[in-house]
Amino acid sequence: MSSTNYNLNSTAGQQKTPTWPALKTLVSLLPGERSKLVYALIAMMVNTALSLLGPLIIKNTIDHEILRNNYSGVLVNCSLLLAIYIAALVTVYLRTTLMGGFGQKLLYTLRNSIFQKLLELPVAFFNQNKAGDLISRLNSDTDKINQFFSQSLMQFVASIFTIIGAGIFLLAINFRLGLATIAPALLMWIYTKIVSPWVKKKNAQNLKSVGGLSAEIQESLENFKVIIAFNRRDYFRKRFDEANKKSYSTSVTAGLANNIFTPVYGLASSIGQLIVLVFGVWLISKGQFTIGSLIGYFIYVNSFYDPLRQMAALWANFQVALAGWDRISHILSMKSDLLVIPDESMRSVEDTSSPNGGAAPQKGQAALAGPALLEFKKVSFRYPNGKEVLHNNSFRMERGKTYALVGPTGGGKTTTASLIARLYDPTEGAVLLEGRDIRSFTPEERVQKIGYILQEPFLFSGTVRDNLLYGNERYKDHSNGEFAEVIRQANLDGLLTRFDAGLDTPVTSGGEGISLGQKQLLAFMRAVLRKPELLILDEATANIDTITEQMLEEILQKLPDTTTRVIIAHRLNTIENADEIFFVNSGEITRAGDLTQAVDMLMHGKRVS
Repeated sequence: MSSTNYNLNSTAGQQKTPTWPALKTLVSLLPGERSKLVYALIAMMVNTALSLLGPLIIKNTIDHEILRNNYSGVLVNCSLLLAIYIAALVTVYLRTTLMGGFGQKLLYTLRNSIFQKLLELPVAFFNQNKAGDLISRLNSDTDKINQFFSQSLMQFVASIFTIIGAGIFLLAINFRLGLATIAPALLMWIYTKIVSPWVKKKNAQNLKSVGGLSAEIQESLENFKVIIAFNRRDYFRKRFDEANKKSYSTSVTAGLANNIFTPVYGLASSIGQLIVLVFGVWLISKGQFTIGSLIGYFIYVNSFYDPLRQMAALWANFQVALAGWDRISHILSMKSDLLVIPDESMRSVEDTSSPNGGAAPQKGQAALAGPALLEFKKVSFRYPNGKEVLHNNSFRMERGKTYALVGPTGGGKTTTASLIARLYDPTEGAVLLEGRDIRSFTPEERVQKIGYILQEPFLFSGTVRDNLLYGNERYKDHSNGEFAEVIRQANLDGLLTRFDAGLDTPVTSGGEGISLGQKQLLAFMRAVLRKPELLILDEATANIDTITEQMLEEILQKLPDTTTRVIIAHRLNTIENADEIFFVNSGEITRAGDLTQAVDMLMHGKRVS
């Protein structure tokens, strides 16, 4: 239903994903790349094992070779250590290469997945979320995840394996000393468990503020002409300053949170070394420990606590990645309410439709037999968290007729047109197209049958030809000459002459470089060339001159007799030839009769509440 809340920054949108399910979901996005993870994991385990063998060899060298003056044994052990360090270097290189490729592939797949999801979501989603914030999620947040996987994940896992291995060696060499040495790590684990949710929260707030800053810049630059026209650079500066200060504040807090583990982990490492020194010397004095064991023990203590210090920074990166994943996963979990559903018989919706908004047919009006081209059945609609715009409206539109929607600004005309084109779904009732629930048509079927010329047409970078062919595969292989002939047969060649270079006229991003009137002409031509069965014109002549408007009217009159036209206009001369006029206001769609009655309703009808 169209009352669905798609706001990513709402309370419902602040979802938190548990750590391991989040990792599992991310890895599942790349089933073909899991072998790289396995190979990287093997390389990491080999590297960990090799690094843990070093202190043991050093211990034995001191106790069994140096103290016995067996220098040949010392050279052998040194050669063995060199071989181990070289092998460890190779495994680190393999691990880094494999995970770098995995991270980039994950970044590529994530961005593709988000973009595909955005294409599936309805207009309501984009109305409720700022483009800048979506760009931040698509670009910045995904990069945070990539950085963690390509740079930090294996180092993080390697640190865990090193800590476990070093802990085993510490306990194996001397169990009592090992327990005493590891004790501070338990306190660190409890501290990390308590503080981590706060760190993740602060990073999430920072990512949100960065998205807000991006959205503010995008919105202000997009409307910079208006800012200049009204000389309100101060407004732009104030809005930017507020967003920038918020981003700065949350960044400082997030930076503090991300570094909160490092000093505590460093303190725990120092305490562990102090315990080894005091306890170890005492054991040596009792004859229960050797000098080589003490030196090897110090190395294992460093192997135990140094990875913990590294994990302090890595854990912060992990929390940043998880915060980014929360923002991304919310988009990926979105379900569009504009799904294709099986056609229903509509028996549950009582057929009370009439041209008078559900009332009985007026006197002298013949009952309409058979399915209309388009029909509203008890349709109501409200925007999320807003008041009801339309309430319990029923009417029919027959094939080949021209219908006009009039009413005061804010009365619901564009909303009605959006429901006809299924940019939204009604919150109650149903819209039927050719007797079928409009939701049962695939998007391809629907846009082939319904053309919509928006009040603010949007153009893409390229040429006039590129924009006319947008979404129209029928003529994509035509040469310019062949396509110009198609345009002539559609009676649109007169409009094409309004562009200096014809089909090759360049169009920049957003249609800059051509007038607003030319933009509307392009949108008009693009819609007519699709040969829709129903054509909606939402103020399509608002920005063009009278002569061009007459030309458009002539083209509309030459459309096939089966084409139904729905015109939204404030200028009454635009709708004077309409077969039927509907007055839209205060939630009601009422048959207005002729133009004189429509004018009277506009002048004396109910105002928008």
